[in-house]
Amino acid sequence: MRDIPEGLAAALDAPLTSLAWLWRLVRADGIALGFTTHDRTVRWDGMDYHPAPGMVPSATIESDGLDVEGLDVSGVLSSDAIRAVDIAAGRYDGARASLMLLDWTAPEAGALTLMSGTLADLVERGAAFEARLETAETVLSRVPVELTTPECRARLGDARCGVDLKPLRRNVTVAEIIDQSQVRVSDVDPERLYIYGVARPLSGALAGVDIGISRVDGDILIFDDAVAGLSVGDDMRLTQGCDRRWQTCRVRFGNGDRFRGEPHVPGRDAVLRYPGL
Repeated sequence: MRDIPEGLAAALDAPLTSLAWLWRLVRADGIALGFTTHDRTVRWDGMDYHPAPGMVPSATIESDGLDVEGLDVSGVLSSDAIRAVDIAAGRYDGARASLMLLDWTAPEAGALTLMSGTLADLVERGAAFEARLETAETVLSRVPVELTTPECRARLGDARCGVDLKPLRRNVTVAEIIDQSQVRVSDVDPERLYIYGVARPLSGALAGVDIGISRVDGDILIFDDAVAGLSVGDDMRLTQGCDRRWQTCRVRFGNGDRFRGEPHVPGRDAVLRYPGL
């Protein structure tokens, strides 16, 4: 049972409701946004929560077990807050979110935090967005078992891989926008070492957003997905990629001792092979 602030408890028992939902979102880049279902801006804990009546949570039941499936969130896109271009750029992926209940007539009484977690599966649907709030219970309910794979399960440069990414980076400039999934840059490695790598704009509307590179054709980068918001002249930092194969890890990166895969485990065809066939 949660401890309900005394002032909020009084509001819950009042014949007329004066309660409002509060949403607090903190993106990975540190930008914090506040929204409320009240029709006026509510200030609480040093932050302004702006009216967003279309931003509502789904019904949820809290228990003392680990059978929480998360919380569905939907809301109306705001031109000065949650914008479609930011959703498409992935700025809200993994954002920290908290759902609170507050008496807007007496915010000094305190708010009750009902749920907190991270946003997942954020998608735009017409003029609205939908997302899922994954709580700690949601994460704990997953089975953290890795399957054996011939490819490495680590990401190049992460804690399990350990490869230093600094020598694997170079800066380029966007020279031409071919379409939303292809751009021409000022320079790129002739050996195409940036396939499966990452492009991070350093200026422009998408500054700080990582974009996956699926292919490289000369000085043309082909992205994993369509990207809106890049402009000619934007500076961009490219980080080399890895195809996660044992040969690449051992020869190119000299990192075979930390390879996180099982390249020599027999495949399903070997297990099913019958003697004499």
